[in-house]
Amino acid sequence: MHIPDGYLSLQTSVPALAAMTPVWAVALNKVKKAVNLRQIPLLALCSAFSFVIMMFNIPLGASSVHAVGAVLIAIIMGPWAACIAVSVALIIQAFLFGDGGILAIGANCFNMAFAMPFTGYAIYKLVSGESKMLSRRSSIGIFLGSFTGMNIAALLTAIEFGIQPLLFKAADGTPLYGFYPLSVSVPAIMFEHLLIAGPIEGIVTLSAVAYLVKFNPQIFLKSLNTSTDTAKSVLSEYRNFIIGLTVLIFAAPLGLIATGTAWGEWGTEEIQEMLGYIPQGFAKLSNTWSAMLPDYSVPGLDKSFFQSSTGYILSGIIGVAMIFTVMFISSKLITKKEN
Repeated sequence: MHIPDGYLSLQTSVPALAAMTPVWAVALNKVKKAVNLRQIPLLALCSAFSFVIMMFNIPLGASSVHAVGAVLIAIIMGPWAACIAVSVALIIQAFLFGDGGILAIGANCFNMAFAMPFTGYAIYKLVSGESKMLSRRSSIGIFLGSFTGMNIAALLTAIEFGIQPLLFKAADGTPLYGFYPLSVSVPAIMFEHLLIAGPIEGIVTLSAVAYLVKFNPQIFLKSLNTSTDTAKSVLSEYRNFIIGLTVLIFAAPLGLIATGTAWGEWGTEEIQEMLGYIPQGFAKLSNTWSAMLPDYSVPGLDKSFFQSSTGYILSGIIGVAMIFTVMFISSKLITKKEN
């Protein structure tokens, strides 16, 4: 569901980024007021979970899909915190791993870090009400919220893809950027997400909530202990979350089973084969950024499945380390500004 560079015109990607800028500003302000310093590691863990779970590509023949975890984070920390957590994960994916476009960061964050958690959280609260976590009503709310949030994000992505050939054409009438109209993009993307990705998102969210309720129930308390932070106390507080995340990182190579390219994330060779030409605008924008570890691969570790798996795990560890670094620096800057 990531939109790579080249598929969206600047006339689409720039307004999307402009729309997300005030959202990020409000989200940072909300999180600053609602999240105490002790909860910063939890925010980082949530962002890391979203990052890692998106590495698990589910094969769908020639295509693939993945979960996002945005509604789970909204349930744990609220939708504004989810907006920050998922945005950080998406930005690091784009810059470091080439997963999603640099120019499309605004659109990707709008879809998965804004629309998805807010829509999903609203559905979750509407259905679950004040019921006890993991009661029948709450469980239905968790599943429906995650399912709906995922499909709202997918629908927005499909629309963003589909309007490109209608609005932006070369002199000879060929599309400049995205090349499938709404009549193709909406059915193709929504079919995958309504039938596969949405239910998977619901199951992943429900399973993660069940795990945390059993092993880290204090996470769901309205206010955590606000005593002075120490590395030891943080590790103790979120030990089981960290254990679960570590298991996911080392299981991430399962995502390599999906050899198909996600719909709308084709490279130039695939597009040349599909269309017989490369859209002019796409050719110009698709090489905007060269990621250091493209497709979560480490140079020299790509000659066998074992090596690729090792590279995939290392990429996961590097990505999680980057997320914690960003969160740590941000928390220090916020604290310094307050002081």
